[in-house]
Parts: sequence; structure tokens; C-alpha cells
Amino acid sequence: MKNKLVIYIKCCIALTLCLLPVNVAAKTLGAEQQVSKVKKQAKHKQRKADEFVTVRDGRFYIGDSEYRYIGTNFWYGAILGSTGQGGNRERLHRELDDMKAVGVENVRILVGGDGRDSIPSHIAPKLQVQPGVYNDTLLVGLDYVMAELEKRDMKAILYFNNAWEWSGGYGAYLDWVGFSGEVESSDGSGKKKFFSQTPVPTIDGWWEYMQYVGNFIVNDKAKALAADHVRFIVSRTNTITGKPYRDSKAIMAWEIANEPRCFINDSLHRAKFVEWIDEQSRLIKSLDPNHLVTTGSEGKHGCEEDINLFRQIHTLPCIDYACIHIWPNNWGWLGKFNQNYDADKTIAADAPDPIVDNVRIACDSTIAYIEEAYHVMNTPAEGVDKSAFRRRPVVLEEFGYPRDRFLFTPGSPTKGRDAYYKMVFTIIRDSGKIAGCNFWGWGGRANVKHTIWQRWDDYVGDPAQEEQGLNSVFAADKSTLKLIKDFSKQINK
Repeated sequence: MKNKLVIYIKCCIALTLCLLPVNVAAKTLGAEQQVSKVKKQAKHKQRKADEFVTVRDGRFYIGDSEYRYIGTNFWYGAILGSTGQGGNRERLHRELDDMKAVGVENVRILVGGDGRDSIPSHIAPKLQVQPGVYNDTLLVGLDYVMAELEKRDMKAILYFNNAWEWSGGYGAYLDWVGFSGEVESSDGSGKKKFFSQTPVPTIDGWWEYMQYVGNFIVNDKAKALAADHVRFIVSRTNTITGKPYRDSKAIMAWEIANEPRCFINDSLHRAKFVEWIDEQSRLIKSLDPNHLVTTGSEGKHGCEEDINLFRQIHTLPCIDYACIHIWPNNWGWLGKFNQNYDADKTIAADAPDPIVDNVRIACDSTIAYIEEAYHVMNTPAEGVDKSAFRRRPVVLEEFGYPRDRFLFTPGSPTKGRDAYYKMVFTIIRDSGKIAGCNFWGWGGRANVKHTIWQRWDDYVGDPAQEEQGLNSVFAADKSTLKLIKDFSKQINK
């Protein structure tokens, strides 16, 4: 019995000694986790204290922390923030909370639409109804969405103008200065068409529209009105927070326009295009030196397919980073589908689905497009002093991919889209050749009633001239949202 007791005591001592290192290790691990948690909290506080996004050596920073992101396009944010027609603050709160829950903390927002009302394919309501005449309800809506972003520690890219018709933009400014003119007909007849106001692309033709609004770049009066709009908005004080916009931590960047182009590819228009981007960027910086400024360009595709023109506008002194947009469907990478919104794109149930089958082609073309932009922004042009060269980040701030079988219904399959998104997010995570992205666009909790938007349907990511649900990510798109959430965590870990 005594021997058994001795053996039992020895076994207990041995077991205690065996467990001791595990207990010590467990305590050590717990301490390390606590230190790590404290460091993360300190890092977060430091980021919040520094507030503004900056650029150093081709990367974004908030304080000493590198800033990379997966964001979205939320062009209608200011309208939702208003209390007038189209406004829905309850929905705005839910949408921002839903974004935050999946790691989307960067949104690209239209400051507001411009021009005459009741134009087919235009958004409504408009912010600037006449030069310098503003819808005060929408101005407060912009203030409100910015205040809500600030509460959530989210960032916005705000764009002033638009080369395309859906929010007014170029065409509105030409109309306001009384411009009229002839353009070549797209019917191949060689005849000219006269327009006393901006053509509507879905009625008068895209070719006609692009020729006509190409006159904005060379019209000093129209550009002066656009500059007045910039002055008014950048100099504004937020009525909700009481702070000037220049001091808002919710702003990442001001953007000159959505997809600015010169449209007419001759030496005069190209030179005037660069001159206008330079003037606008200098104006913004003079009013607000705290925030970044960028162009809103599509990249090479929006620079008359000239990579040197892309380089010119993105290496101007007051441009802080480069933008690119990529549209595999609109650019013909998926086959028969294109920007002819009236065409029948129905895919028969027993036919192959090019949206899924051609995703590899879309990915390869996207990678090549990104590589070229990254090279330009990180390599001095011939004859440029290397010591004076500023590397700039590249952001893919628009990209869209249709649903499988070209359906528009929230929650319908997105196998092709998910594969494409995964490729884009992987580039941000692994190579850094794009520093961030904003997918197009956020549809969230919208109740889609019509294929083509009608007043006052819920707003989705797709503007009024596009099929509603074409490129939108809805709350019902669970696989896409999971992908976004997973990669956001990986990018920001």
C-alpha cells in the first residue's frame, strides 16, 4: 500500500511538471493576444486621429498605417440622405451599416446631378437646376450622408461632374451657355445633324452625343460654370456637423468628373483636356489642401486609347493618384453583350452562358489593363528626372460584371461575377498593383420594380439609363457579399 502511495505521489508530481509548461505557455499566449489587441486599438486610434488619407511612395496612408480597401459605388447616397423626393434616411442608415458589416468602408458618391429635369435616362432629382441655383434639400442630403459616414469611420470619394448624360454633366453646362451645333450622323450617310441642346443618347444616338459634348472641353464659358460649382461645394460648411468640408475626415478625395474625356481626338481637344484637368485640380487644392484629388478617368480607354494621355493627366502636380475603370461587358470582352441597352440579350436556357464561360478572358484582359496603368504610374517617362518622379497609387474605382445568363433579379446566380471579383480582390491583397477598388455598384436593399428605372423607383447601383440590377450587388447576393467580407478581412488584417 505504501509503495502504491509513493507511486501515486510521483505520478501526480510528474503530471504537474508536465502541465506546467503548457499553463505557462497559455498565460504567455494570452498576454501576447492582449498586447496585440492593445496595439490594434492604438493603431485604430492613431488612424482616426490623423484623419486624412495621404500618399507616400505610391501607397495610401492614414497616419503611419497603409490604407488599402474594397469599396463600392454609391452614386445616389446624397439623394437618400435628403428629406425630399427620393430621400430615405432609414434606408441610408441600413445600407451604410450593411456595407460596414462586410468590410466596405469606402464609397464613391456623386455630389449631385445637373441640368433640366424630365430627360429620359437622367437621374432625378437634380442638385444644380440652373448655374449656381441649388436644390437646398439635396445639399443637406449631401451633408447628411457625409455626417453618417463620419460616424462610421468610413471614407468617400466625391465627384463633381460627368462626361456621360445620366446626371447632366458636360451636356448641362453646354446647354446653360446656349451652345448648339452640328454633328456627323451615325447612320453612315455622311449627313450632319443639328442640335440646339444636348442629344439624348438613347434617342438621338451615342455617336451623336459624344461628338456634341466633346465641345465642353473647348468651351471656356461652360468650363467656368463647372469651376464655379467646384468652388461652391468645396467651400461648403456641413450643416449637420458644423465643420467645413475641407476638414471632414469622411472625405478621402475630390474627383473632377465621372469618366472625363475629350471625346474628339485631335491635338486641340487633347491639349485642352489636359489643361482643364490641370486647372480643376489646382483649383480644388487651393480651396482644400487637406484632401486628395484625382481625375475620375477610365484609364487608357477614356484617353482616346492613348496611354501617354493617361500619363499626362495623372502626373499633373495636383493629381494625387490614378484612376482606372474596367467594364468587360461594355468593352466587348464577353462576346455579344455591349452597351446597346435596347438590344435583346436574353440567353436561351439550353445555350452556353458567355458571362460564365468568358470570365477567364475578362480576367486576363483586366490584368493586362491594370499592369499597363501600374507601370505608367511607377516608371518615369523618357527624359523625366528619376529623382523628381512621384510614384502614385492606382485605384480601380469602377468595375462591373453582369449576373449569370444576363439576369437582373436580386439573388440570382453570380458565378461569373464572383470569379471576376475574386481576381480583382486578389490583386489588391497580393500584388498591390491596385491600392483599392470600388465595385459598381451597391444595390443593397432596393426593391426593384422595373427593368428600366422609373420615378420614383428605389435607386440601385445602375443609373437610370441601364437595366436595374445589371451590375448591382444586392443584400440578397450572399455569395458575393461573403467574398467581399472575406477579402476585406484579408486585406486589412
